[in-house]
Amino acid sequence: MIADLGHGSRDDASLPVAPDLAPAMEATDDGEGEATVVAPREFEILGWRTVYISALSLVIGAIGAIVAQLFLLLIGLATNVAYYNRFSTAFVSPAGSHRSTIALLLVPVIGGLVVGLMARYGSAAIRGHGIPEVMHRVLYGESRIHPRVLFLKPVSAAVAIGTGGPFGAEGPIIATGGALGSLIGQIVHVTTDERKTLLAAGAAAGMAATFGSPVSAVLLAVELLLFEYRPRSMIPVALASAVAASIRVLFNGSAPVFPIANLQQPSDSALAFYTIVGALVGLAAVGISRFVYATEEVYERVGKKLHIHWMWWPSIGALTVGALGLIDPRILGVGYSNIIGALSGTIVGRALITLVVLKFLAWALYLGSGTSGGILAPLFTFGSGLGAWLGGIGADLLPGIGIDPRIAGLVGMAAIFTGATHALLTSIVFAFETTRQPVGLLPLLLGCAAAYLVALLSSRFSLLTEKLARREGSVHTEYAADHLAHVLVRDAASRDVVSISSSQRLGDVRSWLSSMGSGKGAGSHQGFPILDEESLLVGVLTRRDLFDTSKPDDLPVVQLVNRRAAVVYEDNTLRDAADHMVLEEVGRLPVVLRENSRQVVGMISRSDLLRAHAPRLEAAHQMKRPRKWGR
Repeated sequence: MIADLGHGSRDDASLPVAPDLAPAMEATDDGEGEATVVAPREFEILGWRTVYISALSLVIGAIGAIVAQLFLLLIGLATNVAYYNRFSTAFVSPAGSHRSTIALLLVPVIGGLVVGLMARYGSAAIRGHGIPEVMHRVLYGESRIHPRVLFLKPVSAAVAIGTGGPFGAEGPIIATGGALGSLIGQIVHVTTDERKTLLAAGAAAGMAATFGSPVSAVLLAVELLLFEYRPRSMIPVALASAVAASIRVLFNGSAPVFPIANLQQPSDSALAFYTIVGALVGLAAVGISRFVYATEEVYERVGKKLHIHWMWWPSIGALTVGALGLIDPRILGVGYSNIIGALSGTIVGRALITLVVLKFLAWALYLGSGTSGGILAPLFTFGSGLGAWLGGIGADLLPGIGIDPRIAGLVGMAAIFTGATHALLTSIVFAFETTRQPVGLLPLLLGCAAAYLVALLSSRFSLLTEKLARREGSVHTEYAADHLAHVLVRDAASRDVVSISSSQRLGDVRSWLSSMGSGKGAGSHQGFPILDEESLLVGVLTRRDLFDTSKPDDLPVVQLVNRRAAVVYEDNTLRDAADHMVLEEVGRLPVVLRENSRQVVGMISRSDLLRAHAPRLEAAHQMKRPRKWGR
């Protein structure tokens, strides 16, 4: 059977058939002794399988939200034990600790050592900030994540963050939620596409449960994990995200995560300034990404040269965190209060930019070591701090245009996420959901668009895809409408059908084809429809079939037909035809009428499918002369 013809990806051909996809072929037997033809069946957008996956996603969303809350409690426990010598799960900052200088220096090192041991003897998959690893499993690993990651990732991240690591909790939570969805997708009987949906549902639930941002969580799943916008994947992910956000309200209330009060509608001049802020922060995001990967390369080179196993690298990186934490303890831990301070205007000027620089150095040097921790909260700290700092300078230099450093900080927070991840819509909606400030929407749109433009012009890959590109050689994370799905077979098929009568002898056909040579006409054809006395399709034979030396010349051609005839209708799309060729393992298909599936009116081949892309390439690359309008 054929799975999901019509709007699926090329990879659908290798997937097992799910019940709700319905058999994508229809066979018609026109009578005893007559041909049986098989043609694509129209794709059903939704089916009962979607309902089943949605039900699983509801469960994943609920479990993911609870896991997120447990993870935050685990971070609180690690922080209290490491910095306050008490057994408590309260979410506190290491900055208030009164430990000795030596203790403050060594606590992160001990945490890095524990993470290194867990990675070496538990699972190396817990290294890194989580999202690139999940993307790798989606793109190259059939969305399968080992069950150990579900337990080791949150524990290792909690140890790293709780001992002062300047990371966010959301990356590990997203990775843990994705591992939860993948695990359920490996336990139950689902296709690879459905497992990807469950993984994305778990990841979205993790983000929604952390920030109370269900819409941006769905967009994150679309832009960074699904790379598609289809109802059968969007609905389960949306349901999981909504459930997780609802459960979060029970634990944390419904107040925005990053509150900002009393914002005024910006002027046009202020909007232009926020656009420039977005572009500058986007450029900074590119620099941040390059610095992080340069740091990783340093660890690789030095570790190899000095024969230091990667297990020890996190403890070495943590030493930097401890040293910088002595200068400004606010850089330790998640640091959501730093983001709130930058957005609300309580941290300004030199103190703000110093915090950003120290936090960045500690984060990048520790993250490059291969420890376990997230990137979202640190990025938001850098972006909000840099944006608010630029906004403060702009307000002093241009007092008459109404620049608000708080809006500039909001734009910076979203713009740096856009530039670092290339997730434009996620960034804009996230900033809105976490602040509930509609006044910021227009500045966000302008600033993030500018950051996106600058980032793409500066670097092909993002902070998340650079590692994938280095590992796999090439990564394509854009998604677009399938061109072949918008072209009908009738518009691309060849009408010059060269057929063979079923009553002909094989020797006569061979002589006829040999006389044609290998040029144009029948000589260039590789497949021929076999028609009976009424010019109705019996089957299709290839040139290889006809020149099979084991078959005698006096054999009737019809006796070579030993398989059903795979056909395609005139009103099918080229995507239908391409998938049908793959699944039937043929290189060409007779084009038939829907009212008579044995009436051949054309042929479609793989070459025709390739030629159909010519208009798409022309539209994308060929410049047109300006049109001269008549009077």
